Amino acid sequence: MLLSFDNVCLTYPPNHKILDNVSFTLAEGGFCFLTGTSGAGKSSLLRLIYQSERPTSGQINLFGEPLANRGHTKQAELRRKIGIVFQDFRLIPHLTAWENAALPLRLTNADEAYVKRHTQELLEWVGVGDRMDAHPAELSGGEQQRVAIARAVVTRPRLLLADEPTGNVDDDTALKLFHLFDELNKIGTAVILATHQSQLVDKFQKPAWRLQGGRLTSSLSSSQSFRA
Repeated sequence: MLLSFDNVCLTYPPNHKILDNVSFTLAEGGFCFLTGTSGAGKSSLLRLIYQSERPTSGQINLFGEPLANRGHTKQAELRRKIGIVFQDFRLIPHLTAWENAALPLRLTNADEAYVKRHTQELLEWVGVGDRMDAHPAELSGGEQQRVAIARAVVTRPRLLLADEPTGNVDDDTALKLFHLFDELNKIGTAVILATHQSQLVDKFQKPAWRLQGGRLTSSLSSSQSFRA
């Protein structure tokens, strides 16, 4: 099992409960949508997986190990197996599209010839191969998000977390990006895609977990499971 939450609670002071006894599992190579209104706790749940938040109670297991009490070295090792796509892109303004997408690979000290070849192939695959030399300010919202997706998966992560990745693009571009995440999943990357755009979720035959009032409900498939 790639990921599991076991009765996870997250409470902010003084007594604001964000997640209330959330339990679920995600299989290796699985795909699910995480839905709910703005403020429902979708981003908080993703931050718990990435360890930028810690649960108030309960246990999270990722890649076969509990997340609790991991040291900085182990935490950094785990994060290298996760890709993240943010709603606001978070591209570095003074770097080109190619340089932004290549950055995670370069930080691993990968061979430069491999970095060049793999990054170019990936940018072409996500549809911005002709914009590799452009800076973020020269790209449309959809193009920036495609570069952000390339950056998130350039190291071939086992898990991709996408936090409202289509919130700043039009519906047609959003649908294309959803198809892109689906294709990434088909080549082996597990995906959790947080979105409030239920009309787009309905177009895909994927499990959809819904956060409401801190609780999680789910539709089921053979590759994911859920327990309330």
